[in-house]
Amino acid sequence: MADQADARNIVLSLADTFEDPDKYAFGVLRRGRPTGIMWAWMERVDPKARKTPSRDVVAIRVAGEAEKAMLIAADPEKFFTEPHYRGFPAILVRLAAIELDELRELLTDAWRIQSGRA
Repeated sequence: MADQADARNIVLSLADTFEDPDKYAFGVLRRGRPTGIMWAWMERVDPKARKTPSRDVVAIRVAGEAEKAMLIAADPEKFFTEPHYRGFPAILVRLAAIELDELRELLTDAWRIQSGRA
């Protein structure tokens, strides 16, 4: 089981990564430009309220729609998506459902994709 602190530590252990000072979001510099690796999922708890950052779910970049579909099919309790992410290469991950080793693998893959080291 993982939490936001675990995810933060993993991302920041990778080369050239940074944390957005204003929100729970992380990226890597690619050719001097920031690209996102992981960020807090913005959820709407109440249908009439604004979306708020989730402490329990993060969005992580993946290689594409095929990988996203494979992850969701393999474990829908751990991985999911929503209409906002349709066509976008990111998977939503329930932190309490994922082991640290698997989270590290997902984040390292996201780092490789976004840093151009894939």
